[in-house]
Amino acid sequence: MSNDTLPATAPAAPPAKTPKKEKAASLWSDAWYDLRRNPVFVIGAAMVGILVVISAFPGVFDSVGVDPSTCNLANARKGITSEHWFGSDNLGCDVYSRVIHGARVSILVGFISAAVTGIVGGVLGLLAGFYGRWVDIILSRVAEIFFAIPSILGALLILAVIGRDNAGIGSVVLALGLLAWPMVLRIMRAAVITAKHQDYVVAARALGAGPWRIMLRHILPNALAPVIVVSTINLGAFIAAEAALSFLGVGIQSPQISWGLMIADARNRFLEAPLPLLFPALFLSLTILSVVMLGDAVRDALDPKLR
Repeated sequence: MSNDTLPATAPAAPPAKTPKKEKAASLWSDAWYDLRRNPVFVIGAAMVGILVVISAFPGVFDSVGVDPSTCNLANARKGITSEHWFGSDNLGCDVYSRVIHGARVSILVGFISAAVTGIVGGVLGLLAGFYGRWVDIILSRVAEIFFAIPSILGALLILAVIGRDNAGIGSVVLALGLLAWPMVLRIMRAAVITAKHQDYVVAARALGAGPWRIMLRHILPNALAPVIVVSTINLGAFIAAEAALSFLGVGIQSPQISWGLMIADARNRFLEAPLPLLFPALFLSLTILSVVMLGDAVRDALDPKLR
């Protein structure tokens, strides 16, 4: 039989594509989707990222190559030159090098204080909101005692007791964190009280889940969003507070470098030499602005009422 008489075979059908299983939408995935498309978040995160890299590797950005602790009175209050990009201060120290190296103190104090207050206040708020009764009463009354103390005045008192000789990053973090954790406790407590009455918690309890499993697996992920928001916003407040305390003379002490300390040293000769004050003040303002932008974007993304 010739090939022309063979019956034509139908082409094989392509294999059916199995539908891809889509991930279930959640608050965190929706928030990340919104943040990536928010220009305020992108700009703020980029600025904060640059400042973090500068604080971690100041030598990479110190292209002038001048030691920030080396001062020459012959160069006191000089303007911008090829050797001193931001001029020199009252002692002849290079302002650019000191601004670059001073970023480390502000960034460290801000991030450590925000992390400490977020963890301490979050854990205590989780316990107070979940267990209630005497645990809630004791923790809430202790928090109210700290709430009654004005933040800057209380930090001044704590640092005055510690003394200038022992002042440093650790003491500033202690002073700021000791007065800021009650705010996080209240926010976490309110979120936990709301979450523990939801149906998924009732179902987990009916299935025999223990209290720690309910807290860590069901309540904490759904109550964590407001704590992240307030911790991000507090980051800028802590950076500003560190500069204020250093400016008042009770925070970071020389020979350490801080933007607030640089502003305090340059204020008496501002009219004669404004550059030593303007540049650290500019970097401080940009840092706080970038953190505020970041915090606003995170708040908008994690708050369902603002969607």
